[in-house]
Amino acid sequence: MKRVLITAALFAATSLSSATAANLRMSWWGSDDRHLATQEALKVCGAKFGHTISPEFTGWGGHQEKIATQLAGRTEADIMQINWPWLPIFSKGGEGFADLNQYKDVIDLSQWTDADLESGAVKGKLNGVPVSTTARIFMFNKTTYEKAGVALPTTWDELFAAAPVMKEKLGADYYPFEAAPSEGNGLNARIVVILRATQTTGKSFIDPETNKVAWSPEELTEALNFYQSMVDKGVIESWKSSSAGGNRPLFENPKWANGRYASSYQWDSTYGKIAGPLEAGQELVPTKSLTSEGGKTEGIYRKPSMLLAISKNSKEPKAAAEIINCLLNDPEAVTILGATRGIPSSKVAIKTLTDAGKIKPVQADAYKIVMESEGPSVSPLNEHPRVTDAFDTNLEAFAYGQQSAEDTAAEIIASVDDALGGI
Repeated sequence: MKRVLITAALFAATSLSSATAANLRMSWWGSDDRHLATQEALKVCGAKFGHTISPEFTGWGGHQEKIATQLAGRTEADIMQINWPWLPIFSKGGEGFADLNQYKDVIDLSQWTDADLESGAVKGKLNGVPVSTTARIFMFNKTTYEKAGVALPTTWDELFAAAPVMKEKLGADYYPFEAAPSEGNGLNARIVVILRATQTTGKSFIDPETNKVAWSPEELTEALNFYQSMVDKGVIESWKSSSAGGNRPLFENPKWANGRYASSYQWDSTYGKIAGPLEAGQELVPTKSLTSEGGKTEGIYRKPSMLLAISKNSKEPKAAAEIINCLLNDPEAVTILGATRGIPSSKVAIKTLTDAGKIKPVQADAYKIVMESEGPSVSPLNEHPRVTDAFDTNLEAFAYGQQSAEDTAAEIIASVDDALGGI
């Protein structure tokens, strides 16, 4: 009996060693602070399980193309930070990445809400766990509004009413809001049109069930006319006028830095990036969505900012799952990573960072707005390149007066549905 026990013990030790000693790779994009923190956290997590993890990191530019090439050649890293809109591109049937449900004994999935986990799933397969959750929220330059003697708006009507007062008190080149195109696309204008249509109809842009545009031509026409009324009444600068000054991102736009653009509708996770360039003495305040009479929903555009996934070709998927669980749920690793990927989705991670004072009060306020606001589910297809190109091409033509609102709505719906049919 003793010999049998010794043999069993040796077998168990050997199995443990072979199961835990793995050489892994992890890829991600980001800035220097994320790169440094992630490398340090990987060392900690690797030491806990006896793994060695080789880091592969870049900036955002070209990262999607790199991942696409690797996936095609089956040379991708074991652990990947992936963008949420990539799911329908790289995993249309849910087979593009490993199903993390198979490793629920390793990854503590109870730390995420059902909605969080559903957002990372494709056809029932958990392709990735959300690292953080982000949403578009309103951010107001409180200082500019105070100079104009105008209270921060809570409704669209109040925002419109602020325009003539702000121009009279501060100058004709002041706008209570901005929806300017930047970096060669119409994202900021598009997202405002989408918000308006979502609020008035209670329906998200793309129906997750049918993968078609959920709005009728009449509903989208109303949202386009609303956008045009913002231009006509001086609430926002026109597409043509703002483009003449250069299609710069908001944080590089002097009109934003000096307060002439007095508010914007941005991802909460970009608060630091867009607050940083403001001139000294200016204060940026996050608020809940503006509402209008008869609106059916706040229309929050909420999504995972990114996911951690495991390659379906990984030779060590369980070891990779151990590292993911460590990075997202282990207090030591979570503290090292801080908010370099936004405020975490994991419950234990949020508690860890909150208790450690690692989340700034204004970040916490913005995140609270994100999590407490309501709206219909958003499809990752909203951000598919074919979809955004179809929307922006027609929206730009409308903004330049080359198409009517009715024709633009019909063209957007037809071209987006056509694009979706080929995805």
